[in-house]
Amino acid sequence: MVQINHNALPMELLFVGRIPFWKRCMDITGALAALVLFSPVFLFLYLLLKITSPGPAFFLQKRIGRGGKPFTMIKFRTMHVNADDSVHKQYLKDIIHESTQHAGALSRRTMKKLDKENDPRIIPIGKFLRKSHMDELPQLINVLRGEMSLVGPRPPIPYEAEEYALWHQGRLNVIPGMTGLWQVSGKNDLTFEEMCRLDIVYSRRCSPWMDLSILFRTVFVVASQAIQ
Repeated sequence: MVQINHNALPMELLFVGRIPFWKRCMDITGALAALVLFSPVFLFLYLLLKITSPGPAFFLQKRIGRGGKPFTMIKFRTMHVNADDSVHKQYLKDIIHESTQHAGALSRRTMKKLDKENDPRIIPIGKFLRKSHMDELPQLINVLRGEMSLVGPRPPIPYEAEEYALWHQGRLNVIPGMTGLWQVSGKNDLTFEEMCRLDIVYSRRCSPWMDLSILFRTVFVVASQAIQ
């Protein structure tokens, strides 16, 4: 288990409820349907990555899931092999602490992605995959495994979770998702604190209708971002 700074309790001491039966059924049904529907896209992207960039087509990354349990998240690779993560680590640390220090202030730092700042680690096709969110399609496998859900908080990287204050851990009480309330409520225009509050709201109000609403809204959010 990952230990959190700021004198916080270990994640295993968080209150973590069971995954609702309806949610697991929705995840299995939705993930299987999506894998069949997007199988030609999977094959095309796999071949495109193998042709255009040396290295594996898939990127495996350790993430923190429900209750602080680590798992391996699967994505299509959008960065050069063995890319240095020190810049991203410092970037996230700055966002978390600046958001916490200036919560409620008019001047605030949002969760803008590092690739918006011309991240040199990104391969040529990587920006397209990120902008269209196609790099996240392999996470449907994580959903089938029960490590992720179609809807839930974004799973943090371990070095991100290490910077969490105690109340931030509330977003880890539910299974992480491919999309969530934060993603359809402003995403990169919001601060880290606002993301955490939205994720905690979701964890307390989660319902079939809420998940369906978020999935429906995600389609329009992804489409609007892809054409920008």
